[in-house]
Amino acid sequence: MTTLAKHTRSAPVQPGAPKPRGGFRKLGDLKIALLFILPAMIGLVAFCLVPTIRGVYLSFTEYSILGEPEWIGIANYTAIFKDELFWNAMAVTLQYVAINIGLQTAIALGLALLMHRVAKSTFVRGALLLPFFVANVIVALLWFWMLDYQLGIVNEIISWLGLPRVAFFGSEQWAIPTIAFVNVWKHMGYTALLIFAGLQAIPHHVYEVASLDGASPTRTFWSITMPLLRPVLTLVLVVTVIGSFQVFDTVAVTTGGGPVNATRVIQMYIYQKAFGESDFGYASALSVILFVILALVAFIQMKFLKGNESDLD
Repeated sequence: MTTLAKHTRSAPVQPGAPKPRGGFRKLGDLKIALLFILPAMIGLVAFCLVPTIRGVYLSFTEYSILGEPEWIGIANYTAIFKDELFWNAMAVTLQYVAINIGLQTAIALGLALLMHRVAKSTFVRGALLLPFFVANVIVALLWFWMLDYQLGIVNEIISWLGLPRVAFFGSEQWAIPTIAFVNVWKHMGYTALLIFAGLQAIPHHVYEVASLDGASPTRTFWSITMPLLRPVLTLVLVVTVIGSFQVFDTVAVTTGGGPVNATRVIQMYIYQKAFGESDFGYASALSVILFVILALVAFIQMKFLKGNESDLD
């Protein structure tokens, strides 16, 4: 025992011997990591942080691009809460978000389940993503022509069936649902892919145990699949809700905010204030309010849906 202790006891450090280089190695790794992160950090600061700070500052000013900003305090925010067009834009945006999120989540969940259980082909799964890779403006123009009141193929089919034609983009009743449908068609494949990834992460033995217990497919779906998909569904909802509040290009290409104010979403209103009326201070205040709303919505979703927790733990 004494001999073993002598051999295992660490030898004293000899004078002049090189010191361990673990600390220097860690410092070197940190420098390399910072070097790789630096380009992204430069882009984040230059194109996100600095414009955000300047936008917040401009929201407290009266600013036209032809002059210098003039500090006016909270006057822009006071005017916003008395602005009927702002409240109309928020109501229109909320209507669009509700239709878009409801349809997109339901359809994407169904497609994800089909990919998980039926469509095993990589080609079929990849085909679902094709609309997502097409530019928003092209998708909007494509559907704008297809749904045209006079010459659109959809209205030609409706007329052939003996039904009255529908002014999809020209009617106050149909404009927002139509724009929501166009964006659902474009993004449902990508959303389905995210949900499909969550389905792949659910252990197969959980379903085997449920089958042995005699659980029906419906019972298995609501008691196992949906609870275990909660983190992924929360992520999907946060991303899609934020994206829905920022809808702009489809509206700009198809209706331009009309008819009347039926499709003037908040992003379109911000654009019109900034570049149509050159009121950049007021537009900046609108943007700040939208940023706060999105932050609150994301926080509430993460808090109440418990997106950071998993039933697999």
